Amino acid sequence: MPPGAEPDEAWVGRRVTVAGLGVTGESAARVLAGLGARVVVVDGGDGERQRARAAALRAAVPDGDLTVRLGDGATLPGGTELVVTSPGWPPSAPLFAAAAEAGVPVIGDIELARRLRRPAADGTPPAEWLAITGTNGKTTTVRMLAAMLEAAGLRTAAVGNVGTPLLDVVRSAEPYDVLALELSSYQLHWSPNIAAHSAAILNIAPDHLDWHGGPEAYAAAKARIHEGNRVACVYNADTPDGEIPVRQAEVEEGCRAIGFTLGVPAPSQLGVVDDLLVDRAFGPDRRRTARELAAVSDVRPAAPHNVANALAAAALALAYGVEPRAVRDGLRAFRPDAHRISTVTRRAGVEWVDDSKATNPHAAAASLAAYDPIVWIAGGLAKGATFDDLVRDAAPRLRAVILLGAERALIADALRRHAPDVPVVDLERTDTGAMARAVREADRLARPGDTVLLAPACASMDMFTHYMERGDAFAEAVRALPAGGPDTGGDGPG
Repeated sequence: MPPGAEPDEAWVGRRVTVAGLGVTGESAARVLAGLGARVVVVDGGDGERQRARAAALRAAVPDGDLTVRLGDGATLPGGTELVVTSPGWPPSAPLFAAAAEAGVPVIGDIELARRLRRPAADGTPPAEWLAITGTNGKTTTVRMLAAMLEAAGLRTAAVGNVGTPLLDVVRSAEPYDVLALELSSYQLHWSPNIAAHSAAILNIAPDHLDWHGGPEAYAAAKARIHEGNRVACVYNADTPDGEIPVRQAEVEEGCRAIGFTLGVPAPSQLGVVDDLLVDRAFGPDRRRTARELAAVSDVRPAAPHNVANALAAAALALAYGVEPRAVRDGLRAFRPDAHRISTVTRRAGVEWVDDSKATNPHAAAASLAAYDPIVWIAGGLAKGATFDDLVRDAAPRLRAVILLGAERALIADALRRHAPDVPVVDLERTDTGAMARAVREADRLARPGDTVLLAPACASMDMFTHYMERGDAFAEAVRALPAGGPDTGGDGPG
């Protein structure tokens, strides 16, 4: 039994309340009911979507002791011994106040998965965890890491916040050697001890401040990823305070601090030399020489922040013991997901790029740094963020800006202060059709050699269901522009 794990029989008859009827909550409820726990799922919604999910969940565990309570997410069910929360539920939720008053512990899905780890059906030991968090780049880095592990011939999967619930994989009969685990700040808030083989923090910039209550609490949640690490704590050496969470973490004896940098690496770092990704952390003579891992051109797209992602993924893969060749082969096999610096098309000398996943200023800054000159499409829900630093740094590269979304005025104010000479089109409409208007305005303003960049620096839920729908609307509007002689087709997913 892995450290911290609980035997399956310990869950029989235990009264567990699961908060939230989304993907994570459904996974937790299904697994717990299957173990014999007495499960009550609570959700504040009572619409068609929630009722459909509730019916599907009941059908999935017809013999389980499972109740779904819709329309009341605040009242703690009587007799609850443990609350398992979905990541999106904020710490301020009334349900958790009621749990605290009753002395009932609250954990998240990652902690539950840690307690439910077990060997596979064929006796294979539980898979190791290589965990990744950061304000931006998590999903890309996790998928890069999974590609490297696959290139090494390992049985692996990208799980967690990337889309596949960790709990489903942990309880799967399919054997895995190692898992590439993406963790959000929400998940880490509810996870006191990840106990990963190795873990990386890519970057920390203000985000989700409305959920966490402030930047300090957000950063503290991210830092939890290093708690209990056994082999390596990977940090961004180009960030002034990047090593602080490593120094403050309680780790296993012998766990190493491994940095990554876009410059020439020092010992115990990975970095870049002469357009090559190199390793001075795991090689046989790391104090005097660097091992070649891959070419910068093997990273797609080779924007600076994406090269940093590749180095972080390589550090975790090497910590697990893969050979350098697998790093290179994994990067060559990797294909970025849609809406992450994805070229939609090139037409009349203008490149149109969809980075709808840039949902905060830090992510948008990375995109803006990769192009010059730019017609920038931005705006949406700010989530408590400010934009002065972003606009100040990007101003020299801006040809024009088109703003849309509920809180676009915050970006407009920053533009007036730091880029007063840059033309700004402020679209007052906030319906989904505003994207088509934004694209037409960008087409009018762009000149040959420009990049029209959708990097909103904001969340999308004011106008769209999620960032994918926003990116799809952008790509659809670009392709609907009047024929103007595109130079080439898009070279990435749109």
